Amino acid sequence: MGGVTSSIAAKFAFFPPTPSSYTVITEEITPSSSSSTAAAGDDAAKSKKTLFVIPEVPKRDNVDVLKLKTRRGNEIVAVYFKHPKATATLLYSHGNAADLGQMFELFVELSLRLRINLLGYDYSGYGQSTGKWVTTEGLGNLKTVLQGSYGHQPSESNTYADIEAAYKCVKEQYGAKDEEIILYGQSVGSGPTLDLASHLPNLRAVVLHSPILSGLRVLYPVKRTYWFDIYKNIDKILLVSCPVLVIHGTADQVVDCAHGKQLWELSKEKYEPLWVSGGGHCNLELYPEYIKHMKKFISAIGKSKASSTSSSKSTKKESTSEQTKLLESAKSELSEVVSDQPPEEASRNSLDSRLEKSKKPSKTEKSRMSVDRYRRRKGLVW
Repeated sequence: MGGVTSSIAAKFAFFPPTPSSYTVITEEITPSSSSSTAAAGDDAAKSKKTLFVIPEVPKRDNVDVLKLKTRRGNEIVAVYFKHPKATATLLYSHGNAADLGQMFELFVELSLRLRINLLGYDYSGYGQSTGKWVTTEGLGNLKTVLQGSYGHQPSESNTYADIEAAYKCVKEQYGAKDEEIILYGQSVGSGPTLDLASHLPNLRAVVLHSPILSGLRVLYPVKRTYWFDIYKNIDKILLVSCPVLVIHGTADQVVDCAHGKQLWELSKEKYEPLWVSGGGHCNLELYPEYIKHMKKFISAIGKSKASSTSSSKSTKKESTSEQTKLLESAKSELSEVVSDQPPEEASRNSLDSRLEKSKKPSKTEKSRMSVDRYRRRKGLVW
């Protein structure tokens, strides 16, 4: 099965659009002549700006165009959409046959309508990211080809490095916390999404859009996971601890809806799934229930997070209140012990008389009622 599997799986897993649907241009920006800091001909006063150019699509001011270095040596292109009232940041991993130019308008809509910041990126070998596609003909088994032993072509290992670079950018450059980050994986993008999510216990949520159980399971109805399989989502979903939303079309002829349903069943923290009736593999965004369900999801996990934070604060307040009550109760008991003493003993207020009293064993045992003893009696010492 090795040679045939290699060829078919590689064609399924990675199919970057050729040519790229966009270009990236770096422009030099020269300060205006009125600037007192810029001298004529001073190259140091010039700055550079990276522009994302798509034919017939207008430029947008709220979009940052980035080039990110990965740990495997590639440089990938990413775009970051800013929303002024964002409550979360979505990290989007697209499908196997698209690039950023084709996803751009969808990213704009998602950012605007869901009120989120969004970072989308191209895999190594896609769009204007470095790394070139090579033919798989005669290159051996599936694992060797797809995990990147032949240079920097699109591969499973490269996509893991790519999403790590994108995640690092969101954290370090834009200051997002894990609790604010939603990982979104479409089709093959569910692979790097779940791989990263399996290592991050504090994520806000994960969205799986037409996901795969594994690369091999798309091609063959296998019942177990083989060593040469790719994107073993069926195993990694068990390690994801945040809320998981699964979206899948019931008429998907590329990745059967059963993949999405099984991943949802295996999720630890399930959110109401969206099974789009009649939906295919690449058109779910066109259905009105898609954006409606996404809005509901973003709102729900936002409230859940706020409720969790509020509950945590409430628990701390209750704990502090309980400790205060214990101390007050201990003081009350101490007062009762003192009040039980004979009047003549209680009336001795000088320091000398209290020192004399402390030397008497019978009185000492009776009056020594510390907070620690009270806690022991109540079983509160740990």
